[in-house]
Amino acid sequence: MVFAIFGFLSPSNSGSLTSAVLVLFVWMGITAGYSSSRIYLMFNGIRRTPNTLVTAFLFPGTVFGIAFFLNFFLWYKGSSGAFPFTTILGIIALWFCISVPLCFLGSRLAYRKEAPKHPGLVTIIPRQIPEQKWYMKSLVSILLGGILPFGAIFIELFFIMSSIWSNKYYYLFGFLFLVFLILVITCAEISVVMCYFQLCSEDWRWWWKSYLTSGASAFYMFLYAIFYYTTRLEVDGFVPSLIYFGYSLILSLFFFVLTGTIGFYASYYFVKKIYKAIHSS
Repeated sequence: MVFAIFGFLSPSNSGSLTSAVLVLFVWMGITAGYSSSRIYLMFNGIRRTPNTLVTAFLFPGTVFGIAFFLNFFLWYKGSSGAFPFTTILGIIALWFCISVPLCFLGSRLAYRKEAPKHPGLVTIIPRQIPEQKWYMKSLVSILLGGILPFGAIFIELFFIMSSIWSNKYYYLFGFLFLVFLILVITCAEISVVMCYFQLCSEDWRWWWKSYLTSGASAFYMFLYAIFYYTTRLEVDGFVPSLIYFGYSLILSLFFFVLTGTIGFYASYYFVKKIYKAIHSS
């Protein structure tokens, strides 16, 4: 996005955008390994190697598996949009030869440091959680929390979908960056607010719920993709529909990881700050 704002990537050449995203994702493997290992240390995890393997293979493997499955249908139809076999081998080589080693390197750097310190002592025996009100139930609060982040990008999402599926160029990268900043702030705020309500209800299991609260916006994003398909597109045939929903699922997965990560880190720093203030007073 930053490169596109400064004009290094041409909006008329979607291949350059895809290549830039792929290369950046591969080289950010070291950041993925480092951050996941630091969080794993914070929660006193002991299975370090499996944690690094999950970081290196779960999300990229899921995305690659869906894309590879869809590519079979494109090959069958003889579509020019199908990835050549040599390109697939190149992506696998980038994944296994660069991204995975960098992920293990980042994990190694993280484990060489001390585990992040909690602001206070944590009891070994988990405290009993009282009965929660209906709006604080996990499913209800998660679905309610995902509405606001989706609302922040709702209008912009229409133009993005049009550029992807209706052969229209997208030039408003500066405005897109502004919407992205609004999305980050919204995800952080809704996760912190829901985390605060959860702690006030004496429910101390905040970590996955904070991730899912803002990450639930990806669910609404996929629902919007269904709405866009039924109202804006005229697609005939099973394979084109499968391609549309397959790539919409991939975009929703990326959006889920992005918004969920923002929500978790915001809630983590919020919890750390309030308990530090409590124990220092």
